[in-house]
Amino acid sequence: MEFNSSSPGTIPVVSTLTNPFDNNSLACVNGQARKPIAFWPGTYHSPVTNALWETRPKTFERLLDPPKDATPQGELLTRTPRQSRTSILYGFSTDYILREQYRDPWNEVRIGKLLEDLDALAGTISVKHCSDDDSTTRLPLLVTASVDKIVLKKPISVNVDLKIVGSAIWVGRSSIEVQLEVIQSTKEGSDTSDSVALTANFIFVARDSKTGKAAPVNRLSPETETEKLLFEEAEARSKLRKRKNVEEKKEIQNGEVNRLEALLAEGRIFCDMPALADRNSILLRDTCLENSLICQPQQRNIHGRIFGGFLMHRAFELALSTAYAFAGLVPYFLEVDHVDFLRPVDVGDFLRIKSCVLYTEHENSEKPLINIEVVAHVTRPELRSSEVSNTFHFTFTVRPEAKAKNNGFRIRKVVPATEEEARSILERMDAESMQSSRGKKRIYLA
Repeated sequence: MEFNSSSPGTIPVVSTLTNPFDNNSLACVNGQARKPIAFWPGTYHSPVTNALWETRPKTFERLLDPPKDATPQGELLTRTPRQSRTSILYGFSTDYILREQYRDPWNEVRIGKLLEDLDALAGTISVKHCSDDDSTTRLPLLVTASVDKIVLKKPISVNVDLKIVGSAIWVGRSSIEVQLEVIQSTKEGSDTSDSVALTANFIFVARDSKTGKAAPVNRLSPETETEKLLFEEAEARSKLRKRKNVEEKKEIQNGEVNRLEALLAEGRIFCDMPALADRNSILLRDTCLENSLICQPQQRNIHGRIFGGFLMHRAFELALSTAYAFAGLVPYFLEVDHVDFLRPVDVGDFLRIKSCVLYTEHENSEKPLINIEVVAHVTRPELRSSEVSNTFHFTFTVRPEAKAKNNGFRIRKVVPATEEEARSILERMDAESMQSSRGKKRIYLA
């Protein structure tokens, strides 16, 4: 399957570094010179954010520099998924520098950078849906609220052209769900479903940029049968999210005592009689890694807050390192579970990102699973406070080629030492089983 960058609505992605063999460093989009990215100094830049911003400069200028005394949108419009549909194309097969910017040690696309790009594209799509094309009104501030499960269906090669397609598939009063698909095919005439390498759903909420209150968004009218099915599924997920917290609290209150005790029993042996503990197990606290950073202006989005894709990238890199240190073999990414953006992260914030192996699964000996939890804390030393800003859950296995070289390889069981750790494990296990029980055949956009 070949991707054509000249197709209507497809945005070409180019490298952000100058090619030393190319005398013409000015790239063009649809025959016109791209607007210099310097118009947005200090904000987070990547090949994809550059391409997206320069394709819709007027819309983003309204976000960065809204008209004085601009009023909110007066009348809500009804839009279709087709109107927000956007696709971007990575010309990996011909752009050497772009390829090198995305290459990982295993000659595949870096998943962390891809997560950044998915967030950037989803944000652009949500802006397109909310825009009223009236330069005198102010656009709402759109914030990433959460990310549903992101599943990697097959390895993504860095030597083959790659396409990401997305559109708004559902809206509530002040929220929007955007579905994205990463498409790559190495076979001619491949079916769309066979070419989808990764799927992701992002949920955004709209806030009035002046009052901070929830802002209504344009309505969505699905046209095709596929779009109607996607809308119905997203509606069901929205209702499930609203019930989820209440149901989880009730389950804990109604008593998971036996399960908690079973988990804690082995942990007590580690704490009280370490010499007699099972050598194929390890305490959860002994799998932890952590890093810290001061959030810089160059990592902010167009709203002045730290770019959500940057946070996902940092969380993924720490999770990958945690899985590697735990397994002792090169890990292979499988999926991101539901991600919560609980509070915004601002420039200058002291961010601590902590990870641990929450639990492991051994049902399939050929593909053992390592479940990693990453929690980001905004720490304020001067106020002696620390708040959770984000929670991430990643699932890894080990690379088959690495496992083949180590016949005696075995994933250790992780056990909790405290009741808080045991509850965290049970919550994630229950969430996984709930998602598995309602799993359906994937509906494809393209």
